Amino acid sequence: MQVSERSFTANARRAQIVAAAIETIAELGYPQASFAKIAEHAGLSSTRLISYHFAGKKELMEQIVAEVYQQIGGYMTERVGSQETPSAALRAYIEGYIEFVAEHRTPMKALLSIFLNGALDFDPQDDERAVLSPLEQILADGRKAGEFREFDVRVVASSIQRSLDGIPMMLEAYPDLDLATSARELVELYERGIRK
Repeated sequence: MQVSERSFTANARRAQIVAAAIETIAELGYPQASFAKIAEHAGLSSTRLISYHFAGKKELMEQIVAEVYQQIGGYMTERVGSQETPSAALRAYIEGYIEFVAEHRTPMKALLSIFLNGALDFDPQDDERAVLSPLEQILADGRKAGEFREFDVRVVASSIQRSLDGIPMMLEAYPDLDLATSARELVELYERGIRK
């Protein structure tokens, strides 16, 4: 077997483990998602296959979070990047995030369980800056273009993002939550609040 075949096989196995871990965590919750349960879900003969690819549960959780964030980033970039005005970009940002949650309920449920159970270290400054940066840019562009009134960009960006981050939690409490209505309400709320 050549090196490229080995790395393709290793990458495929890692992806299989990550997918099984996401499904296991979403189904059982982070505390009950042992390597044994993940291996069973993935159809693996032994937990050693997981340990071969991941140094421990923390590394596996980091990989899950990185992959889900990468998916969110790609999804949002596609929707927001094609907009011609800051107002349209803000609408696309809010609607796009909620659409992602609607279309990816299992990974979002797993992500919520990982964070709520303190499975990863959280650096509020770095993590907050990375998340808010695109939203802050949209808001700053809207002020500069005269579409939005004067306001503290960081405070408003943080408020919008916290509202969006709360959607997966609301889904846990209200599984039949109408996400299309949620998106419309949040768009209306923030557009009215910052419109010039």
